Amino acid sequence: MPDRGGGPTGPRIRVGRPSGRARTLLMTLGVLAVLGMAFVMFAGFWTDWLWYRSVKYSSVFTTTLWTKIGLFFVFGLLMAAAVGFNIWLAHRMRPPLSAMSMEQQSLDRYRMGIAPYKRWLLLAITALVGLIAGASAAGQWQTWLMWVNGVPFHQKDPQFHLDVSFYAFDLPWYRFLLAFGFAATVLSLIAAALTHYLYGGLRLTSPGARATAAATGHLSVLLGVFVALKAVAYWLDRYGLAVKSSDFKATGDWTGLRYVDANAYLPAKTILFCIAVICALLFFATLWRRTWQLPVIGFGLMVLSAILIGGLYPAIVQKFQVQPNEQAKEAPYVAKNLKATREAYGIDDAQVTEYDGTSTTKDKDKLRTDADATASIRLLDPNVVSPTFQQLQQMKNYYAFPTNLDVDRYTKDGKDQDTVIGLRELNLAGIPKQNWINDHFRYTHGYGVVAAKGTTADGNGQPVFTESDLPSSGDLGTYEQRIYYGEKTTEYSIVGGPQKEIDYSDDSGEKTTSYQGKSGVSLSGPINRAAYAVAFGEPQILYSGAIGDGSRILYNRTPKQRVEAVAPWLTIDGDAYPAVVDGRIQWIVDAYTTTNGYPYASRTTLGDTTADSLTAGNTQRAVMAQQNQVNYIRNSVKATVDAYTGEVKLYQWDTEDPVLKTWMKAFPGTVKSRSDISPSLMSHLRYPQDLFKVQRELLTRYHVKDAQTFLSGSEVWQVPDDPTNKSGNAVPPYYLSMKMPDQSAQAFSLTTTFTPNGRDNLSAFMSVNAEAGSPDYGKIRVLKLPTSKTVDGPKQVQSQFNSEQDIAESIRLLKGGDSDIEYGNLLTVPIDGGLLYVEPVYVRGGGLKYPLLRKVLVTYGGNTAFEDTLGQALDKVFGAQASTSPPGTGTTNPPPSGNPTVQQALQDAQKAYDAGQEALKKGDWGAYGQAQKDLQDALKRAEEAQSKPGKATGGSSGAQAGATPSAGPSSSPSSAASGSPSSGPSSSPSGSGGG
Repeated sequence: MPDRGGGPTGPRIRVGRPSGRARTLLMTLGVLAVLGMAFVMFAGFWTDWLWYRSVKYSSVFTTTLWTKIGLFFVFGLLMAAAVGFNIWLAHRMRPPLSAMSMEQQSLDRYRMGIAPYKRWLLLAITALVGLIAGASAAGQWQTWLMWVNGVPFHQKDPQFHLDVSFYAFDLPWYRFLLAFGFAATVLSLIAAALTHYLYGGLRLTSPGARATAAATGHLSVLLGVFVALKAVAYWLDRYGLAVKSSDFKATGDWTGLRYVDANAYLPAKTILFCIAVICALLFFATLWRRTWQLPVIGFGLMVLSAILIGGLYPAIVQKFQVQPNEQAKEAPYVAKNLKATREAYGIDDAQVTEYDGTSTTKDKDKLRTDADATASIRLLDPNVVSPTFQQLQQMKNYYAFPTNLDVDRYTKDGKDQDTVIGLRELNLAGIPKQNWINDHFRYTHGYGVVAAKGTTADGNGQPVFTESDLPSSGDLGTYEQRIYYGEKTTEYSIVGGPQKEIDYSDDSGEKTTSYQGKSGVSLSGPINRAAYAVAFGEPQILYSGAIGDGSRILYNRTPKQRVEAVAPWLTIDGDAYPAVVDGRIQWIVDAYTTTNGYPYASRTTLGDTTADSLTAGNTQRAVMAQQNQVNYIRNSVKATVDAYTGEVKLYQWDTEDPVLKTWMKAFPGTVKSRSDISPSLMSHLRYPQDLFKVQRELLTRYHVKDAQTFLSGSEVWQVPDDPTNKSGNAVPPYYLSMKMPDQSAQAFSLTTTFTPNGRDNLSAFMSVNAEAGSPDYGKIRVLKLPTSKTVDGPKQVQSQFNSEQDIAESIRLLKGGDSDIEYGNLLTVPIDGGLLYVEPVYVRGGGLKYPLLRKVLVTYGGNTAFEDTLGQALDKVFGAQASTSPPGTGTTNPPPSGNPTVQQALQDAQKAYDAGQEALKKGDWGAYGQAQKDLQDALKRAEEAQSKPGKATGGSSGAQAGATPSAGPSSSPSSAASGSPSSGPSSSPSGSGGG
């Protein structure tokens, strides 16, 4: 090249092209990026495989994986093949090209532009639609497994007389196939039409025929396939009516056929099916006739028929046949819905009996005795006393208890005792110094069980612990106390390596340990360490010296996470609870099998029906399966998670459930037999709360069996709002040991109340036997109150408590200073035709950071008491004599007023009481404590001076201690309330401590 610049020539510079070194660098970076992305994908897959292998459920991982892969490739290839074949066929059928119009001349540029890339373009299009279709099909792995493994229900629907399994297992798969067929046909039709247009087979503006014969035949066949699929859809829609949801004005949400469905929609679907078949044949006939005239006419008639027969005709039937006589027309179908819904939710055997709601027994002593025999009233509310457990038994800041404790049963001296239980779990927020080593290597586990009697409190209003301290000791014996898996354990830990873990510390220093369990995944190899470093986004896992031989990583550590992972086909209860079983802490998790394909059974949204005042804003006790809509549910599986090893065991609980049998076929060997449940574990199994909440919601409408009553809506109930707080959410169900009127002995039960729709009086009381080992387990009993008279409901009872003058004044005093009141669970117990309401009252304040049980509210038959102890409150409500009251809870006869020594002592008691009230108003707790001491001394002198026999047998130790200065400031009002000036100092020292 000649020199145009007059100077020496230099090297030629190619602007815009990188140098060889730059190209090499870019290629290297590109390869590294691809390898990095590949390793990230591999890390996710590899860590999942390692985790499933570590919990010995690798078959779940492989079965799920291979099912997804199989569906992905089969349906991805089918979609790619269908679309690709039709593009190829349209291209092959292209006519000879001649630029006879502006339209074809414009398209010619595009044809020439893509000509060199036709093969690659075809591959790209087919690959894209194949990937999308394959990914969608892979998401149907559960539908496939249920279809291929489905077992019969041995129950037939009342309309088509098909087994329920057809609707639960078969119909969802057929609908997926139909949807896939529609998608493949529509995409093929669009792709073929575009190809025909691009290559001249279809013409929009060119002179002559608008389509070649080949294009006409090709597109007609595709349209014929589409219409044929529509015919199949019409046929399946007939069966879909049995599980169709609709809005029924008389009952709200409705599932199943109604009169208009059976007499208008069903025949309409059959007629439309026949029309669609004929229309499809007309489209196929264009292969010979080469004209769209008849198919287009047929298609238009099909659309018109769909409007008239499928839309207008049912509307006419509804307007002129159903509405004038709706109850008579709909009653047979409502009866089918009633029967199916009750069967699907397991409430068909619910025993509904009439209950008067008012006691006719005149013998007060008998009523008082029956109150003790009917129920073991649980005064310790597990949803209130967690702060008390925290304050008294936390021991270390790096431990914590859950917000809501649990209720269980433990045997002591041959008797079952309702017990409130919580685990001292790891609390990372309380670690003295937070860093990566402390958070994941040093502080790795909680330590010990804390349990207390559910039916009593000590003299200070504190729980009576049956298992306490650190290390925990008490009635539970010897067991493995370290808690590596729990509800609050959400972070991963690396254990078993060179770094020692902290158990706890005492006066002698730190107590350390090294994990000896076999759970978790080994980090000994570099590949595993690299995979987890990527998966957890923590590069220190790759190179940290704290990881060595024996190091294992623990994650997915909450019971709910572990059970959901090993059994993804189960719906998990919102509340796992711990139990000490055979020397181990076991988390017990209730799990459900569900379907929304039970014919005629009404649907419910699990997230709505299982929400209550405890789940609102509670991250620990979450509602079940949020937006899942189901119309069949069974508590088919009881699962356990070992708190030390993390071992997960699934036990078949409902041996008749066909849905569980189907999943057991799909995942053989994952669910153990019910006979493998040990007696010690069986004693801690209970009826699950979430299932109970679903059933009670359904029973608000489905407690009636008569279709006419159901349609009238006169017997609709509602679950009342929790009266003990202002959340506006439903009252939670409560566990307690009690007996219903037809039971001979107490049983561990789950209970709730109902009120009429839109009103606050009581309409029914519901109980289920929650004792897993009993023959009566799961039996639902409903006591239905008469509609002819009003019986107070929970809200009215709470209002009565708050409005009664003496009680209101006592509560005002309890709130004196900086104290506050917390109401515990409002328990309802049926006794002798009436209803006993019991509510513990807690006081928090006066320098205390936790609630203490100070008072008990009781009402029965319009009589209300607000006393220091349950025994005193029951005595007052029933008007029982002291001699009939259990020791420590009775009342006493007033001392004679003629004894001057007694009179002087009582005058001193009154002065001491008044001084205590004055000190209470001023917040002078020292003066108050002295006044309480003077009061007790005066009452003691009065008692000693009594000359008449029949004095009190002695005060409740709890009440006496509750009046002492050691109880703290918040104990003050508990004494004052029972010794108000209106009652005078004639009140005995038993159970008051305050005159």
